[in-house]
Amino acid sequence: GRLGQAPDLDFTTNAHPERILELLEGFAETTWDVGIRFGTVGARISGQECEITTYRSEHYDPDSRKPEVNFGESLVGDLGRRDFTINAMALQLPAMTLVDEYNGISDLAAGIIRTPNSPEMSFSDDPLRMMRAARFAAQLDFDIEAETLKAMVQMHERITIVSIERSQVEFMKIVMSDNPRLGLKLLVDTGLCEYIFPELPGMRLTTDEHLQHKDVYEHSLTVLDQAIMLETSHEPVSGPDPVLRLSALFHDIGKPRTRKFDDGRVSFHHHEVVGAR
Repeated sequence: GRLGQAPDLDFTTNAHPERILELLEGFAETTWDVGIRFGTVGARISGQECEITTYRSEHYDPDSRKPEVNFGESLVGDLGRRDFTINAMALQLPAMTLVDEYNGISDLAAGIIRTPNSPEMSFSDDPLRMMRAARFAAQLDFDIEAETLKAMVQMHERITIVSIERSQVEFMKIVMSDNPRLGLKLLVDTGLCEYIFPELPGMRLTTDEHLQHKDVYEHSLTVLDQAIMLETSHEPVSGPDPVLRLSALFHDIGKPRTRKFDDGRVSFHHHEVVGAR
């Protein structure tokens, strides 16, 4: 019953994409093959949108921006290529048997984000997964497992091979999550943010003239928290509002560049002009 409400259903099979299209002939209302070179066929079946993907093999090309698609023969090998254990589970049809080779159920219950195989291999395969770890932490209020977090710190520079468009999508998902502070702090503390949005960790250099004990970075995260509270506590009630959240996060973004020391006092003249730009 619940499955009927899913936005889309994801299937995986040992059949290759051309064979999938043959099998869907006369069965699916419509098919689309926009992802076919990555091994994915889209279909509408009984009004339900589905994506059907051929098993991937465990093959990694460390220098590629895009994972090289090599088809695999086994479900377990395919699940080992997924980003985190909580996303590396499958129900085998038609018996609906759970396949959970990487203990995703226990990580889901414990609220842990962990890669199925070694995090170094996983993040080499697709460095955007380092940002996805921070995003799932912020969305689900989960903890990133220690070895996975350590790999994010050691490998953060690899995020530079990911296109800015893909990074931006993950960054905005963090900003729009239930707990952006958690996700943003993970980006800053691992060093990832230096390559995505250096202005954010750049705010740590500054001491706000009104709050000597708080730097502009902590202050900005606090203002973001307060802005999120306004979304639900004031009329008209909005949903998560990207303009409000980004404005709160970046309202002091010009301060690091305008900081001056004069007679022991700190000033940030025209920081709002620099910040607006």
